[in-house]
Amino acid sequence: MTNSVKRAFIVMPALFAILLTLLVPAVVQAEELPKVRFVTSEGAFEVQLRPDVAPKTVDNFLSYVDEHFYNSTIFHRVIPGFMVQGGGFDTGMARKSTKPPIENEAVATLPNLRGTIAMARTNAPDSATSQFFINVAKNDFLNAGVRGAGYAVFGKVTDGMGVIDRIAGVETGRRQGMADVPLQPVIIESVTLVTSED
Repeated sequence: MTNSVKRAFIVMPALFAILLTLLVPAVVQAEELPKVRFVTSEGAFEVQLRPDVAPKTVDNFLSYVDEHFYNSTIFHRVIPGFMVQGGGFDTGMARKSTKPPIENEAVATLPNLRGTIAMARTNAPDSATSQFFINVAKNDFLNAGVRGAGYAVFGKVTDGMGVIDRIAGVETGRRQGMADVPLQPVIIESVTLVTSED
């Protein structure tokens, strides 16, 4: 066996050990990211949140979850091939009172891809409160830096994307002066934090 081959046998295990050390924390981190479960009139789905990228946004969202704010709200804006939006109106189309708006944490490294959840807002970048939307397509124009501040992604659907697609396909129309409202209400029955016991 030549010296170069011997060196390769020594170096390769060392490189493998270094790579394993780098990869394991990433796996553990992914497992430790919080998840929430939505139960809706169209079925259930789960979302993994990203406090490592959007900590203020996730804290804000979880504060509403803790207070059961989203229970008995609706997806009030549904646009096929674009997104489904909820978290602001009750089943009677009354707007719910919210906490003060939060800072926009949109970043180019967490883009608005299909299945991601992001904060809805007005034209003012730092105006998001409780409303969110789930992208049903890759919506690059919503990303930070494309047309301004962007819309802050703070997680992604990890289970039940078919439910989102089903919601995106419901019949919509005008209701109480708003467009793209499901004619048959799509109700968010509950949003709860998924625990290790679940």
